[in-house]
Amino acid sequence: MGRRIVFWGLAGAIVACAVAVGAFFWFRGFSPDRAEFPIRGIDVSHHQGTIDWRRVAADDVAFAIIKATEGGNHVDTRFATNLREAREAGLAVGAYHFFTFCRSGADQAKNFIAVVPRGEPLLPPVVDIEFGGNCPQRPSPEQLNAELAAFLGPVETAFGKQAIFYLTDEAADTYSARIITRQRWLRSLAMKPSENDWVYWQYHNMGRVDGITGDVDLNVLKGGRDTLAKLSAPVP
Repeated sequence: MGRRIVFWGLAGAIVACAVAVGAFFWFRGFSPDRAEFPIRGIDVSHHQGTIDWRRVAADDVAFAIIKATEGGNHVDTRFATNLREAREAGLAVGAYHFFTFCRSGADQAKNFIAVVPRGEPLLPPVVDIEFGGNCPQRPSPEQLNAELAAFLGPVETAFGKQAIFYLTDEAADTYSARIITRQRWLRSLAMKPSENDWVYWQYHNMGRVDGITGDVDLNVLKGGRDTLAKLSAPVP
């Protein structure tokens, strides 16, 4: 009897491991239906290190959202290089700002505007709102709205385009339905978003792309080449 219990215990453990391994490789290989979502993109920061953008562009990547700034004075060390080289490789490019709860929206707007160049094709600015990596302050939706308005006013005027909001996890639960209305960049790993009102869908956080060492976030655009061209068109 004891041996039988041990046998079935080991068999159960082996099955569980096999299921876990299978699920991992399924997740690794997940990609949305290309017939429905033909335009793929990535989002990057200095964490990806040196990127070979020509190899990235050759690996079915059409756009890149690149971290530019954080808070009132931080500038991503790879932003200028990534923006220039991604554009030279033929990608549509955009910049994102990590919105901190510890600095005024006006200060953060000055930082973003000072760093992100204008006058060339650029996707709409993105505001990244999340608790992870942020300061411990947790503003009320009303307080956050006031600071977001102070950020969006000058930024949207400077770039001539409405910003896109990226909210994840607890920040999305806390603020999503109660802050200023903007189009969204949704994070839904390996699952098609249940919502329909979005511009970008981040479907993977452990993706692999030629030209980048290690993991990278993968995204698709809602729409085709015409949509991407309209989003990145320079403002008259």
